[in-house]
Amino acid sequence: MKKIFPIITVLILLSLLGLIFFQVLWIRGSLRSEEQKFDEHLIMATYHASEDLMEESKGLYPIERKVNPLFGTDKLQSEFFRPTVVQRFNKDEIQQIVRKAFDKENLHKVPFEFAVSSLSITGTELVSDNFFKLYTDTVNNKVQIAPLEYQSDNLSENAEPQEVLMVIVPHVKSFILKSMTWLIVVSVLFTLIIIATFFITIRALLKQKKLSEIKSDFINNMTHEFKTPLATISLAVDALRNEKVEQDRNKMHYFMEVIKEENRRMNKQVETILQAALLDKQEVQLNLKKLHAHTMIESAINNISLQVAEKQGKLGIHFDAENDWIMADEVHFTNMINNLLDNAVKYSKEELNIELTTKNLGTEFCVIISDNGIGMSKETLHHIFEKFYRAHTGNVHNVKGFGLGLSYVKTIIDAHNGTIKTESTLGKGSIFTLLLPLAESVNNPQ
Repeated sequence: MKKIFPIITVLILLSLLGLIFFQVLWIRGSLRSEEQKFDEHLIMATYHASEDLMEESKGLYPIERKVNPLFGTDKLQSEFFRPTVVQRFNKDEIQQIVRKAFDKENLHKVPFEFAVSSLSITGTELVSDNFFKLYTDTVNNKVQIAPLEYQSDNLSENAEPQEVLMVIVPHVKSFILKSMTWLIVVSVLFTLIIIATFFITIRALLKQKKLSEIKSDFINNMTHEFKTPLATISLAVDALRNEKVEQDRNKMHYFMEVIKEENRRMNKQVETILQAALLDKQEVQLNLKKLHAHTMIESAINNISLQVAEKQGKLGIHFDAENDWIMADEVHFTNMINNLLDNAVKYSKEELNIELTTKNLGTEFCVIISDNGIGMSKETLHHIFEKFYRAHTGNVHNVKGFGLGLSYVKTIIDAHNGTIKTESTLGKGSIFTLLLPLAESVNNPQ
């Protein structure tokens, strides 16, 4: 797992970067393609607009003139004295014709400016004598110029046109990007989904790796917990077979008590594991009754008092709660308090001192258990209620257990509709605060 995990991470990361890279290339390619299509439509729209201007110019404003002797015919004279497009149309009419041409090319919402003029070019300026001055900006604007010329057999085909139609579309790239907004948004959205999936996958792998390590620790601890009593029982059985022991009833009674005690210890460990399995399946059924919390706490204290005495420690009890009636399961509530006191003893230092205090906080019954043990780091506090998790104390077997105690406590307190809070300082001790609703404040008690 240690070798495979980095490889999987690198491969997924490379795949993610590759997808993002090709996504960017695809968007850029789409943008270039849209720009080319836009250029084609703009050219055709300008061409159609110029054709429409010339078509609608025919037959308008007939001018009567005498034949000038300088021109051979009246037809030749009319070619030179024909009114210009600017003379025949006003600005609004030309704009309508250009807009109509744009609509034909599906450029309905495209903004544009235009000019009809004789063309003189100075640097990058397109000078329009009639309307305004245009600037050719190849980055932000598109400029299209179409000649307005009359077909005549009497004029050379290569003659320069007298007028040109100039159409400019400002900020083309911004307009094209806006038209592709939905495509870019969807693309970015799916990219974000892929990135989120990547991080979720990595997080799941890390969690799985951590779970694997915790389970390995659990198996090691379980092996150690079962191996010790089995070895003790084996030695006691061998001792009972000894002739001297057989003749001494006191010694036989002693070794039999050892076997009984170690057997009880193994049963307790098995019960803890089975209990954890039931909690996983949510098959624990609480038998809630209206009970005195102080009575159940005293029962738990009796179970732990011998361990405290062995360590020559102190256990201070302060029943300050005036009302201790709660809806609770007697067995599970007692086990919950016992687990917290057991932890205080296990992770104690020299001169063990445990304080248990009860009090009323509004409609809640409060139990506070504090100790002066080794304490916990902030990182450990985030994980103490996780199943199989055990705080690192330098030696995996220096404190016995499976890492199920606090997980059981959290499950039971939640089942009683209560809460648990933890405070701890590394090297100074820990404080566990339990809050449970009082019986009078419980709606519909079972």
